Amino acid sequence: MFTPRHTIGSKCNIALPWLLSFLFSGMVMVLHAQTREDLEQNKQTIEREIRLINQMLQETKKTAEISLNHLVMINSQINSRESLIRTINNEIRLINHRMESLNNNIETLANELEELKESYAVMVRQAYRNRDATQKLMFIFSSRSFNQAFLRMRYLQQYARHRQLQAQKIEETTAELNERRSTLQSERNRQQQLLVQQRQELESLAEEKTTQNQTVTQLRSRERELVQRLREQELAARELQRAIERVIAEERRRAQEQARADGRVTTDMFALTPEEQLLSDNFAENQGRLLWPVERGIITSSFGEQPHPVLRGIKINNNGVEISATQGSTARAIFEGVVSRVITIPGGNFAVIIRHGEYLTVYSNLSEVFVRNGDRVSLRQELGVIATEAKDSKTHMNLQIWKGSDKLNPELWIARQR
Repeated sequence: MFTPRHTIGSKCNIALPWLLSFLFSGMVMVLHAQTREDLEQNKQTIEREIRLINQMLQETKKTAEISLNHLVMINSQINSRESLIRTINNEIRLINHRMESLNNNIETLANELEELKESYAVMVRQAYRNRDATQKLMFIFSSRSFNQAFLRMRYLQQYARHRQLQAQKIEETTAELNERRSTLQSERNRQQQLLVQQRQELESLAEEKTTQNQTVTQLRSRERELVQRLREQELAARELQRAIERVIAEERRRAQEQARADGRVTTDMFALTPEEQLLSDNFAENQGRLLWPVERGIITSSFGEQPHPVLRGIKINNNGVEISATQGSTARAIFEGVVSRVITIPGGNFAVIIRHGEYLTVYSNLSEVFVRNGDRVSLRQELGVIATEAKDSKTHMNLQIWKGSDKLNPELWIARQR
């Protein structure tokens, strides 16, 4: 008599854990892939930033003596290097988690494959023992009714189909297992590459910190010169702030006069036309997404009060952010608007003030300007050439953002570089 031992129910019991494991591992792969993509993109951004800093450091080395700008570049390089190492460490941790998940998945698949093979072997042996077609016919014809005969015939068909499905499942599981093993090997290779890079970056960081300490020691021997330089910078910053405040007051007065002439309501703030209000609203809506004022640059001095990089106990205050760039770089408008003023600042360089409704952006330390008072400028329009100081080959500009008479932190408004 033909007596199969495995039914459709046993097939489901074997397939369900395999299916759940497959789906779970697939979801983990998608989530990890997205995180890894973010980490890799961040790593590439930092690496580009380090290359740019190295280029600017080479420019500062053209001068005979060590300068404060040289130290600022080294500090920026160290910060970027430490950020890169953190990103590499995060990616290594992610790969370790992924490898652990793959190892668990491979073990589960291997066990399931073994169970499938054992189950299939039992069915093959049983089919071999009952290979005689006469036995199968007797199994059907010995039925007590037509319905029972029909059910027995369907059962034999389903059993044969189940055996085919088991064979197919074995092939699929084997392919999946091989794919997981290949992916695991790729992860191991990537892990080794990152560990090598991590070691190289740590060595570079140690060298940079040694250079940093040596540079600070040299600069502190010139403390009097640094104090004098700081006073000159503070004087220039105060002059620029007074000029900006005069422009703001003048712009407010003219706007209110125009509003009264048009019969519009005036307030203590800017009296904006509908067009200016729309521009102002658009500027505000783009907070965190505004264009960078240079094509390639790094922030070397942040907004607000911060310690002097060399002089102990001395604080410096920045009304905007200082952005260093390579020689010959140009400043560009971070948003469309109208040029309120082009002013001369102490030292013979220029600053451009652009109004965007209620907001103003200030681009200072330009050696040459391409715009005039009243010009309407578009996004990315070049405003002028950023000045390079001959003494230390420092190329930098200062970006400020004002809302009425309030100073805003530009780092919260411009987009993160990619």
